[in-house]
Amino acid sequence: MSTSFQEHYPWTGRPLIASAAMGGYAGPALATAVSRAGGIGFIGALRDVAILDQQLTSAKASLQNDDLKVASESTLPIGVGFLLFATPLDDASVVIGRHKPAIIWLACPAQEQDFGTWSKAMKKVSPSSRIWIQVASVSVALRVVSTCSPDVLVMQSSDAGGHGPFPGAGIVSLVPETRDALNRGGFSEIGVFAAGGMSDGRGVAAALACGADGVVMGTLFLASKEVELPAKEFREAILKTNDGGISTARSAVFDQLAGKSFWPSEYDGRAIAGASYKDFRSGVGIEEVQNRYAIAAKEAHKGFGEEVRAAIWAGSGIGLVTEVKTAGEIVTECRDLARLCLQKAIKCL
Repeated sequence: MSTSFQEHYPWTGRPLIASAAMGGYAGPALATAVSRAGGIGFIGALRDVAILDQQLTSAKASLQNDDLKVASESTLPIGVGFLLFATPLDDASVVIGRHKPAIIWLACPAQEQDFGTWSKAMKKVSPSSRIWIQVASVSVALRVVSTCSPDVLVMQSSDAGGHGPFPGAGIVSLVPETRDALNRGGFSEIGVFAAGGMSDGRGVAAALACGADGVVMGTLFLASKEVELPAKEFREAILKTNDGGISTARSAVFDQLAGKSFWPSEYDGRAIAGASYKDFRSGVGIEEVQNRYAIAAKEAHKGFGEEVRAAIWAGSGIGLVTEVKTAGEIVTECRDLARLCLQKAIKCL
Protein backbone atom coordinates (compact mmCIF):
# COMPACT_ATOMS: atom_id res chain seq x y z
CA MET A 1 0.00 0.00 0.00
CA SER A 2 1.45 3.32 -1.06
CA THR A 3 1.93 6.20 1.33
CA SER A 4 -0.67 8.20 -0.61
CA PHE A 5 -3.48 5.89 0.53
CA GLN A 6 -2.53 6.36 4.17
CA GLU A 7 -2.40 10.12 3.63
CA HIS A 8 -5.62 10.49 1.68
CA TYR A 9 -7.80 8.05 3.66
CA PRO A 10 -6.29 8.18 7.19
CA TRP A 11 -9.40 6.78 8.93
CA THR A 12 -9.12 3.45 7.09
CA GLY A 13 -7.71 0.08 8.09
CA ARG A 14 -5.94 -2.49 5.95
CA PRO A 15 -6.74 -4.16 3.68
CA LEU A 16 -8.83 -1.37 2.21
CA ILE A 17 -12.48 -2.28 1.73
CA ALA A 18 -15.06 0.05 0.18
CA SER A 19 -18.81 -0.39 -0.06
CA ALA A 20 -20.16 0.16 -3.55
CA ALA A 21 -22.01 3.37 -4.42
CA MET A 22 -25.31 1.61 -5.07
CA GLY A 23 -27.83 4.28 -6.03
CA GLY A 24 -31.05 3.89 -4.06
CA TYR A 25 -29.50 1.36 -1.67
CA ALA A 26 -26.29 2.90 -0.31
CA GLY A 27 -27.43 5.82 1.81
CA PRO A 28 -25.88 7.75 4.70
CA ALA A 29 -26.43 5.00 7.30
CA LEU A 30 -24.46 2.44 5.27
CA ALA A 31 -21.74 4.88 4.20
CA THR A 32 -21.03 6.15 7.71
CA ALA A 33 -21.11 2.64 9.23
CA VAL A 34 -18.53 1.37 6.72
CA SER A 35 -16.21 4.33 7.30
CA ARG A 36 -16.54 3.98 11.09
CA ALA A 37 -15.32 0.40 10.69
CA GLY A 38 -12.21 1.57 8.86
CA GLY A 39 -13.55 1.04 5.37
CA ILE A 40 -14.62 3.58 2.78
CA GLY A 41 -18.35 4.11 2.72
CA PHE A 42 -20.10 5.53 -0.34
CA ILE A 43 -23.47 7.11 -0.92
CA GLY A 44 -24.91 6.27 -4.34
CA ALA A 45 -26.42 9.36 -5.93
CA LEU A 46 -29.64 9.14 -7.89
CA ARG A 47 -30.87 11.42 -10.65
CA ASP A 48 -32.36 13.90 -8.18
CA VAL A 49 -29.35 15.46 -6.44
CA ALA A 50 -31.65 17.19 -3.94
CA ILE A 51 -31.91 13.78 -2.31
CA LEU A 52 -28.11 13.54 -2.25
CA ASP A 53 -27.96 16.94 -0.55
CA GLN A 54 -30.24 15.63 2.20
CA GLN A 55 -28.25 12.41 2.51
CA LEU A 56 -24.94 14.24 2.89
CA THR A 57 -26.46 16.57 5.46
CA SER A 58 -27.59 13.50 7.40
CA ALA A 59 -24.16 11.86 7.10
CA LYS A 60 -22.41 15.02 8.30
CA ALA A 61 -24.68 15.21 11.35
CA SER A 62 -24.12 11.52 12.08
CA LEU A 63 -20.35 11.86 11.94
CA GLN A 64 -19.97 15.12 13.86
CA ASN A 65 -19.17 13.38 17.15
CA ASP A 66 -16.88 10.76 15.59
CA ASP A 67 -13.13 11.11 15.75
CA LEU A 68 -12.35 9.87 12.25
CA LYS A 69 -9.14 11.30 10.84
CA VAL A 70 -9.44 13.02 7.48
CA ALA A 71 -6.79 14.31 5.11
CA SER A 72 -8.46 17.71 4.99
CA GLU A 73 -10.64 19.18 7.73
CA SER A 74 -13.06 20.36 5.05
CA THR A 75 -13.90 16.86 3.79
CA LEU A 76 -16.24 14.15 5.05
CA PRO A 77 -14.74 10.65 5.56
CA ILE A 78 -17.13 9.10 3.04
CA GLY A 79 -17.51 9.13 -0.73
CA VAL A 80 -20.24 9.85 -3.26
CA GLY A 81 -20.80 7.92 -6.48
CA PHE A 82 -22.40 9.40 -9.62
CA LEU A 83 -23.89 7.85 -12.75
CA LEU A 84 -22.68 10.50 -15.17
CA PHE A 85 -25.18 9.89 -17.96
CA ALA A 86 -28.11 10.38 -15.59
CA THR A 87 -26.96 13.27 -13.38
CA PRO A 88 -26.96 17.01 -14.17
CA LEU A 89 -23.35 18.14 -13.71
CA ASP A 90 -24.22 21.67 -12.61
CA ASP A 91 -26.57 20.43 -9.90
CA ALA A 92 -24.05 17.84 -8.72
CA SER A 93 -21.32 20.49 -8.54
CA VAL A 94 -23.39 22.63 -6.19
CA VAL A 95 -23.98 19.74 -3.79
CA ILE A 96 -20.36 18.55 -3.86
CA GLY A 97 -19.10 22.08 -3.31
CA ARG A 98 -21.36 22.37 -0.26
CA HIS A 99 -20.46 19.06 1.41
CA LYS A 100 -17.02 18.09 0.04
CA PRO A 101 -16.89 14.29 0.44
CA ALA A 102 -13.42 12.77 0.62
CA ILE A 103 -13.96 10.80 -2.60
CA ILE A 104 -16.00 11.36 -5.76
CA TRP A 105 -16.63 8.19 -7.77
CA LEU A 106 -17.46 8.70 -11.45
CA ALA A 107 -19.14 5.91 -13.43
CA CYS A 108 -21.18 5.20 -16.56
CA PRO A 109 -20.74 8.25 -18.80
CA ALA A 110 -22.82 8.75 -21.93
CA GLN A 111 -19.52 9.49 -23.67
CA GLU A 112 -16.03 8.66 -22.44
CA GLN A 113 -14.92 12.30 -22.57
CA ASP A 114 -17.50 13.08 -19.88
CA PHE A 115 -15.02 11.63 -17.38
CA GLY A 116 -12.71 14.54 -18.09
CA THR A 117 -15.46 17.14 -17.90
CA TRP A 118 -16.69 15.82 -14.57
CA SER A 119 -13.20 15.40 -13.10
CA LYS A 120 -12.35 19.05 -13.77
CA ALA A 121 -15.67 20.29 -12.43
CA MET A 122 -15.44 18.24 -9.24
CA LYS A 123 -11.87 19.29 -8.49
CA LYS A 124 -12.84 22.92 -9.01
CA VAL A 125 -15.61 22.87 -6.38
CA SER A 126 -13.88 20.44 -3.98
CA PRO A 127 -10.08 20.46 -4.51
CA SER A 128 -9.37 18.13 -1.58
CA SER A 129 -11.68 15.38 -2.82
CA ARG A 130 -10.05 12.40 -4.51
CA ILE A 131 -11.38 11.24 -7.89
CA TRP A 132 -12.17 7.57 -8.51
CA ILE A 133 -13.19 6.48 -12.01
CA GLN A 134 -14.92 3.18 -12.76
CA VAL A 135 -14.10 1.36 -16.00
CA ALA A 136 -14.21 -2.23 -17.20
CA SER A 137 -11.33 -2.64 -19.66
CA VAL A 138 -7.60 -2.03 -19.85
CA SER A 139 -7.85 0.10 -22.99
CA VAL A 140 -10.38 2.48 -21.47
CA ALA A 141 -8.34 2.60 -18.26
CA LEU A 142 -5.27 3.79 -20.15
CA ARG A 143 -7.21 6.46 -22.02
CA VAL A 144 -8.82 7.69 -18.82
CA VAL A 145 -5.58 8.03 -16.87
CA SER A 146 -4.04 9.93 -19.77
CA THR A 147 -6.82 12.50 -19.93
CA CYS A 148 -8.20 12.67 -16.37
CA SER A 149 -5.38 11.67 -13.96
CA PRO A 150 -7.70 9.98 -11.44
CA ASP A 151 -6.45 8.96 -8.02
CA VAL A 152 -8.01 5.49 -8.30
CA LEU A 153 -9.33 3.29 -11.08
CA VAL A 154 -12.20 1.05 -10.02
CA MET A 155 -11.81 -1.95 -12.31
CA GLN A 156 -15.24 -3.51 -12.63
CA SER A 157 -15.32 -7.18 -13.55
CA SER A 158 -18.06 -8.96 -15.49
CA ASP A 159 -19.07 -10.68 -12.23
CA ALA A 160 -20.25 -7.40 -10.69
CA GLY A 161 -23.86 -6.84 -9.81
CA GLY A 162 -25.65 -3.83 -11.22
CA HIS A 163 -24.68 -1.95 -14.35
CA GLY A 164 -21.53 -1.77 -16.40
CA PRO A 165 -20.27 -1.76 -19.97
CA PHE A 166 -20.16 -5.17 -21.61
CA PRO A 167 -18.74 -7.70 -22.28
CA GLY A 168 -16.06 -7.33 -19.54
CA ALA A 169 -13.53 -9.67 -17.91
CA GLY A 170 -12.89 -11.37 -14.56
CA ILE A 171 -10.83 -9.88 -11.73
CA VAL A 172 -8.06 -12.47 -12.10
CA SER A 173 -7.16 -11.21 -15.56
CA LEU A 174 -8.46 -7.64 -15.46
CA VAL A 175 -6.58 -6.36 -12.40
CA PRO A 176 -3.09 -7.74 -13.18
CA GLU A 177 -3.24 -6.62 -16.81
CA THR A 178 -4.40 -3.16 -15.76
CA ARG A 179 -1.65 -2.87 -13.16
CA ASP A 180 1.02 -3.93 -15.68
CA ALA A 181 -0.29 -1.51 -18.30
CA LEU A 182 -0.31 1.38 -15.83
CA ASN A 183 3.24 0.62 -14.73
CA ARG A 184 4.47 0.46 -18.31
CA GLY A 185 2.74 3.73 -19.13
CA GLY A 186 4.26 5.61 -16.21
CA PHE A 187 1.07 5.65 -14.13
CA SER A 188 2.22 3.47 -11.23
CA GLU A 189 1.01 6.04 -8.69
CA ILE A 190 -2.63 5.49 -9.65
CA GLY A 191 -4.47 3.11 -7.36
CA VAL A 192 -6.42 0.11 -8.61
CA PHE A 193 -9.48 -1.18 -6.77
CA ALA A 194 -11.13 -4.44 -7.81
CA ALA A 195 -14.92 -4.63 -8.05
CA GLY A 196 -17.22 -7.55 -8.78
CA GLY A 197 -17.70 -11.11 -7.55
CA MET A 198 -16.08 -10.76 -4.12
CA SER A 199 -18.38 -11.58 -1.23
CA ASP A 200 -16.05 -12.51 1.61
CA GLY A 201 -12.44 -12.17 2.77
CA ARG A 202 -11.24 -14.91 0.42
CA GLY A 203 -12.28 -12.77 -2.53
CA VAL A 204 -10.54 -9.78 -0.98
CA ALA A 205 -7.33 -11.81 -0.60
CA ALA A 206 -7.55 -12.98 -4.21
CA ALA A 207 -7.93 -9.42 -5.48
CA LEU A 208 -4.97 -8.23 -3.40
CA ALA A 209 -2.86 -11.12 -4.70
CA CYS A 210 -3.76 -10.00 -8.24
CA GLY A 211 -2.30 -6.57 -7.52
CA ALA A 212 -5.30 -4.55 -6.34
CA ASP A 213 -4.74 -1.82 -3.75
CA GLY A 214 -8.19 -2.41 -2.33
CA VAL A 215 -11.61 -3.80 -3.15
CA VAL A 216 -15.16 -2.60 -3.68
CA MET A 217 -17.97 -4.85 -2.50
CA GLY A 218 -21.65 -4.34 -3.24
CA THR A 219 -23.75 -7.50 -3.10
CA LEU A 220 -22.45 -8.44 0.36
CA PHE A 221 -23.65 -5.10 1.77
CA LEU A 222 -27.17 -5.79 0.47
CA ALA A 223 -27.36 -8.08 3.51
CA SER A 224 -26.22 -5.35 5.90
CA LYS A 225 -28.57 -3.93 8.50
CA GLU A 226 -27.90 -0.38 7.27
CA VAL A 227 -28.70 -0.80 3.58
CA GLU A 228 -31.87 0.81 2.20
CA LEU A 229 -34.18 -1.76 0.59
CA PRO A 230 -37.57 -1.38 -1.14
CA ALA A 231 -39.12 -4.47 0.50
CA LYS A 232 -38.21 -7.19 3.00
CA GLU A 233 -38.59 -9.78 0.23
CA PHE A 234 -35.61 -8.16 -1.52
CA ARG A 235 -33.24 -9.23 1.25
CA GLU A 236 -34.89 -12.62 1.52
CA ALA A 237 -34.19 -13.22 -2.16
CA ILE A 238 -30.55 -12.21 -1.70
CA LEU A 239 -30.06 -14.60 1.23
CA LYS A 240 -31.68 -17.64 -0.39
CA THR A 241 -30.02 -17.34 -3.81
CA ASN A 242 -26.98 -19.56 -4.38
CA ASP A 243 -24.83 -20.78 -7.26
CA GLY A 244 -24.40 -17.18 -8.37
CA GLY A 245 -22.79 -17.97 -11.69
CA ILE A 246 -26.09 -19.33 -13.01
CA SER A 247 -28.64 -17.76 -10.66
CA THR A 248 -27.65 -14.26 -11.79
CA ALA A 249 -27.38 -13.01 -15.35
CA ARG A 250 -26.34 -9.94 -17.30
CA SER A 251 -29.06 -8.61 -19.55
CA ALA A 252 -30.62 -5.37 -20.76
CA VAL A 253 -34.09 -6.81 -20.14
CA PHE A 254 -33.91 -5.93 -16.44
CA ASP A 255 -33.96 -2.23 -17.39
CA GLN A 256 -37.00 -2.69 -19.62
CA LEU A 257 -39.38 -4.17 -17.05
CA ALA A 258 -41.10 -0.87 -16.27
CA GLY A 259 -40.90 0.43 -19.84
CA LYS A 260 -38.25 1.74 -22.20
CA SER A 261 -34.79 1.75 -20.64
CA PHE A 262 -33.11 5.10 -20.06
CA TRP A 263 -29.65 3.48 -19.95
CA PRO A 264 -27.21 4.00 -22.87
CA SER A 265 -27.08 0.99 -25.19
CA GLU A 266 -23.51 0.00 -24.27
CA TYR A 267 -24.53 -0.89 -20.69
CA ASP A 268 -26.36 -3.84 -19.26
CA GLY A 269 -26.79 -5.09 -15.69
CA ARG A 270 -26.35 -8.26 -13.63
CA ALA A 271 -29.32 -9.25 -11.49
CA ILE A 272 -30.98 -12.34 -10.07
CA ALA A 273 -32.28 -14.41 -12.97
CA GLY A 274 -35.88 -14.45 -11.79
CA ALA A 275 -39.19 -15.06 -13.52
CA SER A 276 -39.04 -12.01 -15.81
CA TYR A 277 -35.62 -12.96 -17.14
CA LYS A 278 -36.57 -16.63 -17.57
CA ASP A 279 -39.76 -15.72 -19.41
CA PHE A 280 -37.86 -13.43 -21.78
CA ARG A 281 -35.20 -16.06 -22.43
CA SER A 282 -37.86 -18.67 -23.21
CA GLY A 283 -39.40 -16.47 -25.90
CA VAL A 284 -42.08 -14.48 -24.10
CA GLY A 285 -42.39 -11.05 -25.73
CA ILE A 286 -41.16 -7.99 -23.89
CA GLU A 287 -44.66 -6.47 -23.68
CA GLU A 288 -46.01 -9.56 -21.92
CA VAL A 289 -42.96 -9.65 -19.63
CA GLN A 290 -43.65 -6.02 -18.74
CA ASN A 291 -47.33 -6.79 -18.14
CA ARG A 292 -46.52 -9.64 -15.77
CA TYR A 293 -44.04 -7.44 -13.93
CA ALA A 294 -46.59 -4.61 -13.62
CA ILE A 295 -49.09 -6.99 -12.01
CA ALA A 296 -46.47 -8.29 -9.56
CA ALA A 297 -45.25 -4.78 -8.73
CA LYS A 298 -48.72 -3.89 -7.40
CA GLU A 299 -48.47 -6.60 -4.74
CA ALA A 300 -47.18 -5.89 -1.23
CA HIS A 301 -43.86 -7.51 -2.17
CA LYS A 302 -43.48 -5.06 -5.12
CA GLY A 303 -42.35 -7.82 -7.45
CA PHE A 304 -39.59 -9.07 -5.14
CA GLY A 305 -41.62 -12.08 -3.97
CA GLU A 306 -41.13 -15.76 -4.63
CA GLU A 307 -40.97 -15.45 -8.42
CA VAL A 308 -38.74 -12.33 -8.33
CA ARG A 309 -40.18 -10.41 -11.26
CA ALA A 310 -38.46 -7.16 -10.29
CA ALA A 311 -34.78 -6.51 -10.91
CA ILE A 312 -32.62 -7.44 -7.90
CA TRP A 313 -29.14 -6.27 -8.85
CA ALA A 314 -26.56 -8.71 -7.54
CA GLY A 315 -23.17 -10.11 -8.48
CA SER A 316 -22.08 -13.69 -9.06
CA GLY A 317 -20.78 -13.89 -5.47
CA ILE A 318 -24.34 -13.84 -4.14
CA GLY A 319 -24.16 -17.48 -3.05
CA LEU A 320 -21.72 -16.51 -0.29
CA VAL A 321 -24.18 -14.00 1.19
CA THR A 322 -26.12 -16.03 3.73
CA GLU A 323 -26.89 -13.88 6.79
CA VAL A 324 -27.68 -10.34 7.86
CA LYS A 325 -24.92 -8.46 9.69
CA THR A 326 -24.03 -4.89 10.49
CA ALA A 327 -21.83 -3.12 7.98
CA GLY A 328 -19.13 -2.87 10.63
CA GLU A 329 -19.16 -6.62 11.15
CA ILE A 330 -18.94 -7.18 7.40
CA VAL A 331 -15.89 -4.94 7.02
CA THR A 332 -14.11 -6.38 10.05
CA GLU A 333 -14.79 -10.02 9.18
CA CYS A 334 -13.75 -9.60 5.55
CA ARG A 335 -10.55 -7.87 6.57
CA ASP A 336 -9.67 -10.54 9.15
CA LEU A 337 -10.41 -13.43 6.78
CA ALA A 338 -8.38 -11.83 4.00
CA ARG A 339 -5.37 -11.59 6.30
CA LEU A 340 -5.74 -15.23 7.33
CA CYS A 341 -6.00 -16.34 3.70
CA LEU A 342 -2.88 -14.41 2.70
CA GLN A 343 -0.95 -15.77 5.67
CA LYS A 344 -2.02 -19.30 4.77
CA ALA A 345 -0.97 -18.74 1.17
CA ILE A 346 2.48 -17.61 2.29
CA LYS A 347 2.90 -20.83 4.29
CA CYS A 348 2.25 -22.81 1.10
CA LEU A 349 5.27 -21.29 -0.61
